[in-house]
Amino acid sequence: MADPRVRRVREQDVPALVGFAHELAAHERSADQCHLTVEQLRAALFGPSPALFGHVAEVGGEVVGMALWFLNFSTWRGVHGIYLEDLYVRPDRRGSGLGKALLAALARECVERGYARLEWAVLDWLEPTIAFYKSIGAVPQDEWTVFRLTDQALVEMSRVDG
Repeated sequence: MADPRVRRVREQDVPALVGFAHELAAHERSADQCHLTVEQLRAALFGPSPALFGHVAEVGGEVVGMALWFLNFSTWRGVHGIYLEDLYVRPDRRGSGLGKALLAALARECVERGYARLEWAVLDWLEPTIAFYKSIGAVPQDEWTVFRLTDQALVEMSRVDG
């Protein structure tokens, strides 16, 4: 059953979500790397061809948490899945079941749409978060290593010919 505190993101939620993204970056010891603006997030969520989607947790009319996600695709399963980019609940609201409710909403999206997976990454030093994810049945994919190209390395790779 859907939690009444969780709903799809609305355009008026965007400023709060940008604030949450910056708070999450600070929590993950990377505040200097978060440059998200209201304009960028609004375009990603509500522009002509949105490729980012979201749910929010709301208590008493106030947005207190978010789940931002996009579609991925499993060539092995032959269907889409959801990749959870950010899950965040304000510190004063943690422990109230809102994180679990946001994840449940995404799981429902997967089941209702026939998607095969709900995946996300977590920093390996966030032990309480990892314990929470394991408690709901999530399984760490320890045999995989995430790679990323950004900044100058991305520009240099873009210049490589075949």
